[in-house]
Amino acid sequence: MNRVLNTIIRLWRLRDLRRSLLFVIAMLFIFRLAAHVPIPGVDVANLQAFFRGNAILGLLNVFSGGTMENFSVVGLGIAPYITASIIFQLLSMVIPALEKITKEGEAGQRRINRWTRYATVPLAALQAFGLLTLLKQSPRPILGTLTPGTYVFTILTLTAGTLFLMWIGELISERKIGNGISLLIFAGIIAGLPTALQQAA
Repeated sequence: MNRVLNTIIRLWRLRDLRRSLLFVIAMLFIFRLAAHVPIPGVDVANLQAFFRGNAILGLLNVFSGGTMENFSVVGLGIAPYITASIIFQLLSMVIPALEKITKEGEAGQRRINRWTRYATVPLAALQAFGLLTLLKQSPRPILGTLTPGTYVFTILTLTAGTLFLMWIGELISERKIGNGISLLIFAGIIAGLPTALQQAA
């Protein structure tokens, strides 16, 4: 135990590492703060009851760190970006041109990452539209009266929230503490576990 503690103390004394760790902690704090900023016009109580009554949605909510249940501005989480990454990984296996780009090393990876970011935008908008359509089918009023303008605004807000998390994830990755996207997912799961365990009990 003392050896582990001494190692942590020695690592903390490294100035660059300490700054990087503090930066990562600050980014994760901003993520959790954004997860509790709800989109206006949503009946949060009815929304939470709707999620508690659906096992699949409840599981998705745990992995999002409660962002879906709160219908926050980052309600979609980082899922659209992950979906885009998986799509490009699969496409690189069946499209020779993409496979060739992936073998170009760091330059090829940068091109794939750029295309993944572009693909995240329509995927996030599509997922936001699907989520709104699902919530409209709830027996309890969750969204109230959605005008076309409000509908578009909500989709744009959720899409922007995903892009914001994607940006935070890339900032964390640049600090070389770990994969930023993975850390955001991990932080979301850890944040959602207490609520999930309480509901299970």
